[in-house]
Amino acid sequence: MKKLCFVIALILISTVGFSQKKKAVKKTAAKSSLIVLAKAGNLSAEFDKNKFYLFTDASRKDTITLKKFETPTVPTECKITPFTAKGVPLYCITWTEKNVPDTKLKNEEATTIFNAIWEVSTKTQILLNNQTTTKITEIVFLDKNKTVSETQEKLRKEGFEFTLTKEGDIILKNKSQENKMTYSVADKKYVNVAKKK
Repeated sequence: MKKLCFVIALILISTVGFSQKKKAVKKTAAKSSLIVLAKAGNLSAEFDKNKFYLFTDASRKDTITLKKFETPTVPTECKITPFTAKGVPLYCITWTEKNVPDTKLKNEEATTIFNAIWEVSTKTQILLNNQTTTKITEIVFLDKNKTVSETQEKLRKEGFEFTLTKEGDIILKNKSQENKMTYSVADKKYVNVAKKK
C-alpha cells in the first residue's frame, strides 16, 4: 500500500513539475505595419499606426510626417506628383479621407481630398488645401405621429477645388470665387496673382 501511495505521489509531482515548465519562446522579428500608398522616384507615402509619412530616400532615414490621425483612418487614392515651379523642384501629395458617421435618421458621408505641396529638400510644407464633399441622406417625418416619412438627399461642398497647372501654378476654385496662385522663390510660398483690370 505504501508503495502504491509513493508511486501515485511521484506521478503527481512529476506531472505538476512538467506542466509548470515554460515553453521556449521563439523570437520573431517585429513585423512592420507600414502600408505603402504611393511611390514616385525615391519618395514613398506610407501609413503606419495613425501616422501618414513621406519617406524621402530609399534608406527610409529621411522622413516627413504628413499627418497624424485621431481615429484609425487609412488614407486612400494617394498620389505623389513631382513638378517644378519657377525652377524649384516641388512635390504635390494628394490623398482622400472618408468619414461616415451614421445615425438612425441621418447619414453624412464626407469625402475630403487633401493636396499638400512640399519642398522636400528643406522639409517645408508650402501649401495645404482640402475640399470636402458631404452627401447627406436624412429621413424626415411629415406628420406629428411620425407615421409618414420621406428620404431627402443633399450635397454640401466646402473648401476649394484644387488644380495644378503645367507651369506649377495653382488654381483654387469654389462656387463664388477663383484664386490663381504662383510660387514666389523669394518668399518660398504661393502668392495670389493680381488680376488685370
